[in-house]
Amino acid sequence: MKFSKYLLIGILFGVVMTKSEAISWYRIQEMFRFQSFHMYGIIGTAVSIGIVMMAWMKRIDFKSITGASIKQKIAEPGVLRYLLGGTVFGLGWALSGACPGPLYVLLGANFPVFIIVIIGAVLGTFTYGVFKDKLPH
Repeated sequence: MKFSKYLLIGILFGVVMTKSEAISWYRIQEMFRFQSFHMYGIIGTAVSIGIVMMAWMKRIDFKSITGASIKQKIAEPGVLRYLLGGTVFGLGWALSGACPGPLYVLLGANFPVFIIVIIGAVLGTFTYGVFKDKLPH
């Protein structure tokens, strides 16, 4: 029961992603081919809401699920790490047809092939954890 609110938020997220067609491979391809504004509108709305919500949560000193403050030191600016990370993220998104957000939504929408993509995402995260101390941050 302790984590039931997170489960409900996850279900709401899945419904919104499905109903907005953000999990549609065709919509994602339209975005990468610059043929439609649909996905740019969804992403722009999400980024705008995220900026406002993060500013609000920092103002009220919102706590994470573990009780830690979300206020943290902002990393030093750097171009190379963003170019490399963005390239890897974009290649994975373009090859799989889905960004990490809706992977579980796609699995729940009866696309079992996304189990392979989820395994790849988890392995990529694990690999980053192993090598993060050796990477330029």
